[in-house]
Amino acid sequence: MDGFYLAFGEGLSEEANRLAQALARLLLEDPPEGLWEAVPAYGTLYLEYDPRRLSRKGLLGLVSRLEATLAGGGEEGRRVEIPVRYDGEDLLEVAGRTGLSLEEVKQLHQAPLYRVYALGFTPGFPFLAPVEPALRLPRRPHPRPRVPAHAVAMAGPQTGIYPLPSPGGWHLLGTALVAVYDPHREEPFLLRPGDRVRFREAEGAPPPEPLPLALLPEEPRIPALRVEEPGLLDLVVDGGRFRAGHLGLARSGPLDPYSASLANRLVGNPPGAPLLEVAYRGPVLTALRDLVAAVAGYGLAALLDGEEIPPGRSFFWPRGKPLSFRPQGRGARVYLAVAGGLEGRPFMGSVSPDLRGRIGRPLQAGDTLGLGEKRAVRPGLAFQQRPLPEALRLRLLPGPQFSWEAFRALLSRPFRVVRADRMGVELLGPEVPGGEGLSEATPLGGIQVPPSGRPLVLLADKGSLGGYAKPARVHPKDLWLLGQAWPGAEVVFTSDLHRDKWHISPVLPGVD
Repeated sequence: MDGFYLAFGEGLSEEANRLAQALARLLLEDPPEGLWEAVPAYGTLYLEYDPRRLSRKGLLGLVSRLEATLAGGGEEGRRVEIPVRYDGEDLLEVAGRTGLSLEEVKQLHQAPLYRVYALGFTPGFPFLAPVEPALRLPRRPHPRPRVPAHAVAMAGPQTGIYPLPSPGGWHLLGTALVAVYDPHREEPFLLRPGDRVRFREAEGAPPPEPLPLALLPEEPRIPALRVEEPGLLDLVVDGGRFRAGHLGLARSGPLDPYSASLANRLVGNPPGAPLLEVAYRGPVLTALRDLVAAVAGYGLAALLDGEEIPPGRSFFWPRGKPLSFRPQGRGARVYLAVAGGLEGRPFMGSVSPDLRGRIGRPLQAGDTLGLGEKRAVRPGLAFQQRPLPEALRLRLLPGPQFSWEAFRALLSRPFRVVRADRMGVELLGPEVPGGEGLSEATPLGGIQVPPSGRPLVLLADKGSLGGYAKPARVHPKDLWLLGQAWPGAEVVFTSDLHRDKWHISPVLPGVD
């Protein structure tokens, strides 16, 4: 994995934004082999790619050729009015800090005809600007763990709408009375970049939150497994959802790609074949036909009819026999692969769930999982798993807001894992210099540091855009370790970065 940013302007430049959006659209309409993401923001375009199939020089050359074909930037969109009930949790605080009355806050928020500069963070979240200068406040020092669906919020020169519940550090002003995102609609996204939006005060009830969009077939073609009891978080995942970050969709896929790949190899599946990710406490599953399966990962032992199955070895799973899981040792996730892969209905190219986007869901009691295809494989193939260290040692690379002060703080002492989920790993330790700015694409493994100084390493279900500083990122080859992070685990950052060896620029350095 490799990635870099292209900057076309600074601040709220409509010209730069039109160019970034137009280039992203052209790249995604006919993507070159190896392009993983093209995520535009205000005046930047983040490109992520596989350097084994696409060189940086080749990708930059393609961008230059596409830019030469553009005349006058990108297209302008529609005008859309959004009704808002001004009942936000932070409305009084915003009024007090800006010295405005409540009516003045509402009037100033409704005055501009905002431009949609980008979609991101979560599916369909519109980044709108510019907010009137008298109303601007910086983000909260540390994000809230949960912002309600349809919340209308503001941060600096930006305003936006949270389509679904999610963490967030913006100031909450009110509630939108229309849904800007619903995966069940023929067109899930109400707004697109380039649209113009005006808010209008109104009364009424907000729309309901959408139910999860089903990705598991109700009647599998080749029934294989029945869920007798669900675990804490059991997900059918494939290689992930690529080239959808410009809409705010999560990459998803396995949080520990090393173990997922190993499990698939053990049963002869191709890389990225759908398999089951089991976290913290596993399910009880019954085989509905004779299967060849394998388990790889850490923190859970697999038990076939009560007998432990060693990880890293494929095994015969007879029809009618139960498979269960027991917590054991360090780690947090194992992957269960069956020969032929699991069946799923793809959404935008992937069967992996985007839980914040209400795409897919964890397994429930009574679910039946099917095979993608019948595949004749003999059991008994074995590979040695890498040992999981007691302290997670992670190599650091410069991030887009690199600073030596932040880098030194990250390297100074070990950190402890406070919280670990599919969105990221929150760390407690030395205070790290952070900050905020205009939102931009967030790289996988980026270390996001808000003004509070508490770092968060961004993982597969991260928001696609964010505005907190990212002074560093974790080497892609070490990210699998964070997929196994458990609360209380020790994290030690390392780096061979030295002032006399590196020239730091806003472009992320290459990683082979």
